Amino acid sequence: MALTPPVLKLRLVQRVAVDRGARNPRTPLHRLIGRAQNRFMLGRVIEMAEFALRAPRHSIGDALDQCPDHPGLYAVYGTERAWAELGLQQPPADGPLYVGKAEDSLVLRDMHTHFQTGKTGSSTLRRSLAALLRTELKLQAVPRNTSNPGHFAHFAVAPDGDARLTAWMHERLEIAFWQKVAGYELADVETGVVAHWSPPLNSAKNPNAAAHLRLARKVMADEARLWSP
Repeated sequence: MALTPPVLKLRLVQRVAVDRGARNPRTPLHRLIGRAQNRFMLGRVIEMAEFALRAPRHSIGDALDQCPDHPGLYAVYGTERAWAELGLQQPPADGPLYVGKAEDSLVLRDMHTHFQTGKTGSSTLRRSLAALLRTELKLQAVPRNTSNPGHFAHFAVAPDGDARLTAWMHERLEIAFWQKVAGYELADVETGVVAHWSPPLNSAKNPNAAAHLRLARKVMADEARLWSP
């Protein structure tokens, strides 16, 4: 009976583990095979996540009805105009701007944090967008907690500008979801997807992050530090 490509790949992984065991007899062979199988299965889960995160994509206005109330990953996509206004070169494979994870609920993390006015201080995505759109949208950084200023890297945006940022996101962004499967750490799957796709707004786990993003966020953080009532 012919073997399917995934089975052939798994057999190859097991063969490599056996060869490594022959070169390193101190490690039990069953442990090497187990590690190799785990890496293989994680790779398959990452492939499944990437497939789901490509489509379907939802407008921000429609996403609340489509977003699963479960842990998982999300990918945020932008129009050509969005990429241009952010000063980014759009990837040829139509990749996402950002990939993130929600450990508790995609609804709470995505729809109730990233896309709501007043949440910039709690959203890495909103802060990155704000930093790159500071001039375009006339945004002013303020401390996340104006009653007790501090942690300026987690800056917020003045209310009128924050509303403009939300409107920009609703007009130019789309989102896709992948619901977590049992048996795998969400952070491991996220790491694999980010490493493969290199979304420019992912500053962590991504050596190919947008070069000007870190500087733009520092400018906003410094502005928040200088804020006064």
